[in-house]
Amino acid sequence: MLKKIATVSLVVLMVLGLATVGMSQISTQNKKDLYSEVELFSYALATVQSEYVDEKSPQDLIYGALRGMLSGLDPHSQFMDPDEYNDLKTETAGKFGGLGVEISLKDDLLTVIAPVEDTPAWRAGIKPGDRIVKIDKEVTRDMNLDDAVKKLRGEPGSKVTITVFRESNDTVKQFVITREIIHVDDIKDPHLVDDRIGYVRLTEFTEDSYTELHKALEKLKSQGTDSLILDLRNNPGGLLNVAIRIAQDFLPAGKTIVSTKGRHPAQDTMAKSDNSNGDFIHWPMVVMINEGSASGSEIVAGALRDNKRAILVGVKSFGKGSVQSVIPLPDGSGLRLTTAKYFTPSGVCINGIGITPDVVVEDPQDVDDGGDDTKSKPEPEDADDVFLKLEGKEDINKFLSSKEKKDAQLLSAINVIKTIRIDRQFQQ
Repeated sequence: MLKKIATVSLVVLMVLGLATVGMSQISTQNKKDLYSEVELFSYALATVQSEYVDEKSPQDLIYGALRGMLSGLDPHSQFMDPDEYNDLKTETAGKFGGLGVEISLKDDLLTVIAPVEDTPAWRAGIKPGDRIVKIDKEVTRDMNLDDAVKKLRGEPGSKVTITVFRESNDTVKQFVITREIIHVDDIKDPHLVDDRIGYVRLTEFTEDSYTELHKALEKLKSQGTDSLILDLRNNPGGLLNVAIRIAQDFLPAGKTIVSTKGRHPAQDTMAKSDNSNGDFIHWPMVVMINEGSASGSEIVAGALRDNKRAILVGVKSFGKGSVQSVIPLPDGSGLRLTTAKYFTPSGVCINGIGITPDVVVEDPQDVDDGGDDTKSKPEPEDADDVFLKLEGKEDINKFLSSKEKKDAQLLSAINVIKTIRIDRQFQQ
């Protein structure tokens, strides 16, 4: 028994040794408290190894302890074994067999942030906010994100059955979805939606997003665009530096875009715009968001709203405002650890809260007609009642497709732009 305690204690001390750098920033009293608790942890670990009905290796026990410790912090922190860590490093490769859905843990439930447009999940009818309660026949209660992602991914052409609870109408729905190679186009359909009003949809923030968006804006500019609707609905986020670059394209130099705050001064940062271009900073602008807009989308939306550069239209965003650092461990495993939180220029942390738009317009397409149990949402305020009194509907109908005419949020966005134009005329 003593030999086993010594063996396991050595493993514990090896794990603790990985945190030497971090420990240097912890007060002496906290170090004493931590080491006093390690004795209890070591004893429990040795007892489990000695007395548990099935023999477990020290690595199994340590990995299990690390999983439990990280999962108890927040939904986005987690321990990754070497295979999971390698999977994480290949996640951004751009092509994989899957459904095309971004998921997170919200209220301890596996939750859809957003389906990616033109992917199997999108076509099947998965919606932002859907709670995934089963993957095939396995209940997802207490399932971590990595395990869920592994079960959703698979060989292209294979099928997976997912069961969701949709809170908007208190229904449970089952979807059988065929996996595909997922290739995401960052920019969707830049075009004029009305006289000189450009529209562009950004689906995520990847390494190519800034370049592709800039090309789309230049194209719209060449077509006579002088106003912009930036659609960030169902955009789950991505790379922070790309979100910052995109935001500063619409801001004068010296404006705060986002700040981060952590436990240590080195984690406190503030990003400001350094705009040497200035081509788009005077365009009247609307940013569209919904419950599928998260992370980078919320950074852009918050920066443009707080700096009075854009009006937000839609519904409240997801509320993903934390920074995760990926920390490799010597044996090839790794930690994904929340180390800071995002703050908008006005100093608001949107983590777990989201951003409420200036003009709240529910999307009628989000109201499901799922049978007798469907609970309809309140009717959204029609765009005609809000802004169309200012200018004729005929002008809008001339440009909009039949699909766009059904989009109450887009109609409201168009008319917000028209209102801004009228306001500027009065101020001249």
